[in-house]
Amino acid sequence: MKFDGTQNYVATEDLKIAVNAAVTLERPLLVKGEPGTGKTELAKQVASSLGLQLYEWNIKSTTKAQQGLYEYDAVSRLRDSQLGDKKVEDVRNYIKKGKLWQAFESKEKVVLLIDEVDKADIEFPNDLLQELDKMAFHVYETGENVKAIRRPVVIITSNNEKELPDAFLRRCFFHYIRFPDQETLEKIVRVHYPNIKQNLLSTALAQFFELREQPGLKKKPSTSEALDWLKLLLAEDLSATDLTKQGKNALPQLHGALLKNEQDVQLFERLAFMARNQR
Repeated sequence: MKFDGTQNYVATEDLKIAVNAAVTLERPLLVKGEPGTGKTELAKQVASSLGLQLYEWNIKSTTKAQQGLYEYDAVSRLRDSQLGDKKVEDVRNYIKKGKLWQAFESKEKVVLLIDEVDKADIEFPNDLLQELDKMAFHVYETGENVKAIRRPVVIITSNNEKELPDAFLRRCFFHYIRFPDQETLEKIVRVHYPNIKQNLLSTALAQFFELREQPGLKKKPSTSEALDWLKLLLAEDLSATDLTKQGKNALPQLHGALLKNEQDVQLFERLAFMARNQR
């Protein structure tokens, strides 16, 4: 069982090594990186490459660790008991299995994605330490112990919004997805837009990296935003000449796909104004 990337996902050599190391060690793979660098997509492509089913647990600010195991609906059970419903006799009728339980009970090996773990409360990772370490948990309402039939491949993503506890990090294999260089980004673009003209692609990526590396930028555009921008350029049938005719210091065509706040737009407007005054 080895991950070598897929036709739809350009994986760097160090990323392949990280995925395969986590699979071999049977430890969760903790993937960090800027938003939009393909962390969530990685889990989907690992599942596709290895021929495994994917279970996705998307974390929100209100998500509790218990929800990944199971939820007990005591309110519905009380209501049904008042109505004389016979199903109240079996508490299992009021237990909703979470993504970890579903992954644990699978007879086949699966991929379990815990997406954006840093969105939740700071105690969230600590509350999953034992379950992810032992791949088992106890159901208090029924008295049963749930243990993984086949240890799943666990991929956990983080956008670095919060520091994760040391005890949690110790149980993971860690990988940081660096922002791709121009050559790698060109390969990624070719996967999504195989027919894009080389002249347009080279010019667009040169502009993209000039913009991204501009000092003072509050939010650097991501890989996904670069792909959105190129999609718009293709939809508008713009050429390399169209991109450069306004001058080097002007805002890029359709810049709303790349710059996502007014401070960054104003920064480039000031740079363009200064460039005009220096002519």
